[in-house]
Amino acid sequence: MSRSRLFGILFSGFLVLSLVGVAQALTPLEELGKFLFFDTNLSTPPGQACASCHAPETGFTGPDSEINDTQVAYPGAIHTRAGNRKPPTAAYGGFSPNLHFDEEEGLFIGGMFWDGRATGWTLDDPLAEQAEGPFLNPLEQANPNAKSVCTKVAHSDYAGLFEQVWGPGSVDPVHGVELMYERIARSISAFEQSQDVNPFTSKYDYYLEGLATLTAEEAEGLALFEGKAMCSACHISEPGEGGLPPLFTDFTYDNLGIPANYEIPFYRAQRKYNIDGYEWFDHGLGGFLATVPEYSGMAEENISKFKVPTLRNVDQRPYPDFVKAYGHNGYFRSLEEITHFYNTRDVEPWPEPEYGETVNHDELGNLGLTPEEEAAVVAFMKTLNDGFVPETVAKSAGEAERLLLTRSVDDSRAVFRFNLASGSHARLDVYDLRGRRLARLADGWIGAGTHQYPFATDRLASGVYFARLVADGQIATTKFTFVK
Repeated sequence: MSRSRLFGILFSGFLVLSLVGVAQALTPLEELGKFLFFDTNLSTPPGQACASCHAPETGFTGPDSEINDTQVAYPGAIHTRAGNRKPPTAAYGGFSPNLHFDEEEGLFIGGMFWDGRATGWTLDDPLAEQAEGPFLNPLEQANPNAKSVCTKVAHSDYAGLFEQVWGPGSVDPVHGVELMYERIARSISAFEQSQDVNPFTSKYDYYLEGLATLTAEEAEGLALFEGKAMCSACHISEPGEGGLPPLFTDFTYDNLGIPANYEIPFYRAQRKYNIDGYEWFDHGLGGFLATVPEYSGMAEENISKFKVPTLRNVDQRPYPDFVKAYGHNGYFRSLEEITHFYNTRDVEPWPEPEYGETVNHDELGNLGLTPEEEAAVVAFMKTLNDGFVPETVAKSAGEAERLLLTRSVDDSRAVFRFNLASGSHARLDVYDLRGRRLARLADGWIGAGTHQYPFATDRLASGVYFARLVADGQIATTKFTFVK
């Protein structure tokens, strides 16, 4: 079974929906998570928020060009300390399954962090378990314990919203620390899974819907990405089941043979954090597996393997000269450089890999791409940045309302409403969380004006569902919860 086929099976368990050019209100839980995500008071000393290392303007990764171009690993709340890796993106992470071993493929899949240690085994939500980590990491937000974090939330301006979301008595940093801390993490996870963080608004998303055209170079790059360059072996580029947008990751782990990056301050950290000094190397997934009795026997073969990141927003930056770092240790400082490494690692004099025994020699290292082909692959990857506005929408901005899909739900039905500024072909579908289409409520020409479509819910199980509307050159989604 190919990795692409493996991902196709895995992907059927997750729903990915587009929200192009539409700002939708967050739910109270997501709004609470947003407050927590941006709260700089949730560190010791105060000053560092989740967003300090995962900022929207860079695709929810490191927002400081100078740091990205030098030490890569971001200073913690105690500025003389820093972690040992580049901040991964926080976007599109909520679709990662719990960490597990696929017997047929012989691969570990899922989890969060570069090394997979936020497994999902405790909270059944790897993203929530990831959110718990930095608060108590002495190299990051450096809080002494969970009670300290809960106490700060209890004294925050949004403590009332916390209790509104989680119920009376939920703000209890004295007797309810464990549950409150879990709810803090789940709230952050909800925000990180919201359409604020995962909007699917790239040029490529529009291209897949037939609403944008790739340039000749971008189209060549896509063909190379899926062919000669073999990028799509791990960064899946084809739509999933039912035409759902791709995530550009298969959630697996790999050793690309990236050299050690000695600019990371961790090599010079105090012995209580790094006893090996410059002899230290990053064990990645293998390091975590060594701590798990069930999988410790597989640790050695997974040393220095790191999670395959999504390529969505891979070139998202606030201005053209802004430096982004690439790779788990940020060894590369441009898309062009890491693409050239993928292409030539085994045929040009690159430095030795950080750890050589588990390096992937099958899908990179000697791809035979010309400089023009490398440039085309880079051009294609730049179409994966969110925030693209197609010409048809840009022309109508200010003349017509942006497409907005709303809903109301009761015991027997959901009603979806939208307004079209002018007549358009419209398609309205309802999906469950497994990505299965439950109904197509509209598919044809619909005139200008306000429209509503009912959907019977009497046969639905309690759970979360989505509706997706494509009309008037735009895409909109809405999420609804049904409880029997």
